[in-house]
Amino acid sequence: MNKVDSERMAAFLESEGYKLSPDFKHAGVVIINTCGIRQMAEDRVYGLVNQIKKFNPDSKVVIAGCLSKRTDVKKRLNGRVDVFLPISEMLRLPELLGGEEFQPHFSLDEVRLEKGEKYLDIKPKHESRFTAYIPIGNGCNNFCSYCVVPYARGREVYRSAADILKEAQGLIKKGYKEIVLIAQNVNSYHDDKMKFPELLEKIIKIPGKFWIRFSSSHPKDMSDDLIRVIGSSPKVCSHLHLAVQSGDDKVLKAMNRGYTSKHYQGLIKKVRAAKPGIAITTDVIVGFAGETKAQFLNTVKLFKAVNFDLAYIAQYSPRPGTVSYNKMKDNVSPVEKKRRAEEINEILKVTAAKNNQSHLGETMEVLVEGKNKRGKYYGKTGSYQTVLINVDKKQKDSLIGNFIKVKIDKALAFGLEGNLVIESLKSAKDKIKRG
Repeated sequence: MNKVDSERMAAFLESEGYKLSPDFKHAGVVIINTCGIRQMAEDRVYGLVNQIKKFNPDSKVVIAGCLSKRTDVKKRLNGRVDVFLPISEMLRLPELLGGEEFQPHFSLDEVRLEKGEKYLDIKPKHESRFTAYIPIGNGCNNFCSYCVVPYARGREVYRSAADILKEAQGLIKKGYKEIVLIAQNVNSYHDDKMKFPELLEKIIKIPGKFWIRFSSSHPKDMSDDLIRVIGSSPKVCSHLHLAVQSGDDKVLKAMNRGYTSKHYQGLIKKVRAAKPGIAITTDVIVGFAGETKAQFLNTVKLFKAVNFDLAYIAQYSPRPGTVSYNKMKDNVSPVEKKRRAEEINEILKVTAAKNNQSHLGETMEVLVEGKNKRGKYYGKTGSYQTVLINVDKKQKDSLIGNFIKVKIDKALAFGLEGNLVIESLKSAKDKIKRG
């Protein structure tokens, strides 16, 4: 979501006459679009502000995003930051930065604009020419006890389906190959006439060769209708990211997640039945406030039962303002949190490697994303595996941004490797010529 916000901010500032500087050391204004979901992300902001002021003391520094309303953050950065700006108020930034009206340490009391998220209507400056993120809304109503997002971004606000479809149609017409629908809770989307499964179906019907992904999904909103749509079209990527956070029901209740481990595993079975071979990725928090060793072992059991393809493993980090910060004791030691994270990661390595090995000898469609430092092409499959691509040295045409076929001959824990199928490259060239 911060990436999307930054793309819109870049486009808006350029429309106001600002020019992007290649180096913060020479920029008149430096904007840090912050994330405060983990302490580590917050600490990086403090270090970055110090670095900016050391090398460019005359620059105006703007803190946007999730840390912009935190009183403790403002106190800590007092004298080094000029504007604290909730991202929904980005339309006011030129006014706040301009001339005599500039107000040092300006802060807004409300996260929301009066009539919703107007900044989401700004046409973005996309970093990629083949993958585009489309925000369908902003904010969250769930209030998980550990999460700062509802306080930082406010309540859920959604764009109209007509605006989202118009943006998707424009991107696909321009040749974008991958459309990623995003929101804090993407599958709770609704406007006056449409819910998320219907919106997904509308996008599927847009003519063209493209993939659709979406994130982040909440298990409580994973409806049978949505599962049906996921399985209905090859345009919907064979990949679902569904955060579990814990495998223990008491911990899930303390987290205010609104489901049980049994319910979550039932959803996974339904999804796999609707779309065989789908990759399942997740988020998990270890060492949550009060989590016992026995409760952690229930998360271990869930990981062994579900066989995830990938997981983002977070060690619990208390966030100021949340229920768990104010009312629960962070009583799992850092050493034990790290140990639990490592145990989950070892299980993940086994299940991910086993899942990847099932693709050996298979020819898979890959969207090529770039070249690594060794000059080797890489990309992702629809099921979200990263693939290293072996290409004949005589091949001179760039593959980046194209769908190609790759025959897989090597499987690692978190990746695949294979050889370019030449016929798929010829097909991609023909489509470019026709398009």
